[in-house]
Amino acid sequence: MVCADCGLVLGDRIVDTRSEWRTFANDEGDDPSRVGSAANPLLNGPQLDTVISQRDGGSGAARELNRTHGRVTAVKGERNLLQAYKDISAMCDAIGLPKLIVDIAKQLFKRVEDEKLLRGKPNESIIAACIFIACRQEGVPRTFKEICTLTQVPKKEIGRCFKALNDAFHETKVQTMTSKDLMGRFCSNLNLPMDVQKTAVELTKRAKEVGTLAGKSPVSIAAACIYMASNMYKQQRTTQEISNVCGVSEVTIKNAYKHLHKERSTLIDDDRITAKHIEFLPKP
Repeated sequence: MVCADCGLVLGDRIVDTRSEWRTFANDEGDDPSRVGSAANPLLNGPQLDTVISQRDGGSGAARELNRTHGRVTAVKGERNLLQAYKDISAMCDAIGLPKLIVDIAKQLFKRVEDEKLLRGKPNESIIAACIFIACRQEGVPRTFKEICTLTQVPKKEIGRCFKALNDAFHETKVQTMTSKDLMGRFCSNLNLPMDVQKTAVELTKRAKEVGTLAGKSPVSIAAACIYMASNMYKQQRTTQEISNVCGVSEVTIKNAYKHLHKERSTLIDDDRITAKHIEFLPKP
């Protein structure tokens, strides 16, 4: 470093930390760097490989080079991981799950692959189980039927994978799903007001305490309580509408509602709900 006026040498061994090429930073933005992007914790290996750009002015040659280079330099097993991550992202986006659920499902899949927990199982079944567990862990559970519809994997296969993974992940045991966990989403999809949702939640609690619907699945209990609460507040929803949203048959809803209607005087114990509300209930 030299003074431009008198020629005094101010420093002769200064390390230049800038890039060695001309950057024209004022015109092109930030100074380009050669360190590459941050390492992806979901992939294996040092991740210091070179990627050929697909942009070449429209001739298509760079795209073919990129594809060929990817096949040649692909790390064994990494291609399966990348494809699985792509499928998880697409499936979660299809039903509107947040990015947090996507990341947790990817981490679960990576752990399954690293620890060889489900040898011989197809990737589709493992992906379905990982999404199911991720939703449960974050308090936004999805039913087995919803995951089956999303992933096209049979319910029994998802159940087997889920049980195996739940036993393997000792430190992250998945909590049992309850009707209360599903109530908010179902009522929102049915455009029901908050009063109906609160009453439906109270009905599920009372039904559990009394044992009115013992042995019924959480989805069936939630559907029947929503049907009962919606009628009490004159926000009637048909069994067909509730069936489409909750994923249970109309017969199941009617059978569960029959038990609720029989015990209505015991179940309904709230100052907000009067005898007038009970009179709105249809006979089963």
